Amino acid sequence: MDLATTLTGFVALYIFMLAAFTGYEIIGRVPAILHTPLMSGSNFVHGIVVVGAMYALLNATSTVEQIIGFAGVLLGAGNAAGGYVVTERMLEMFKPSDKKKPAGEQQKG
Repeated sequence: MDLATTLTGFVALYIFMLAAFTGYEIIGRVPAILHTPLMSGSNFVHGIVVVGAMYALLNATSTVEQIIGFAGVLLGAGNAAGGYVVTERMLEMFKPSDKKKPAGEQQKG
């Protein structure tokens, strides 16, 4: 292994660790009321992951690479779809209810 490959690996590990720490700190400080918009934004990121996995799958040359690429596309698409379902259910909680009051409780006006 040459020096350039070693440095590239350490740089990638450093970037991953920095991103994980930063993400943990940012998400940990988000108030509960902002979690729904944050989920919608993260669904956009999941879409980018699916595009990246499709690109990796298209450039796969061996069977193992194709299997990993297919799994990436499948898991990324499932994650994105599930995120949209969860976001939709969360948004339903904030809509006013359409329940009508019984006839005896209606206000005269």
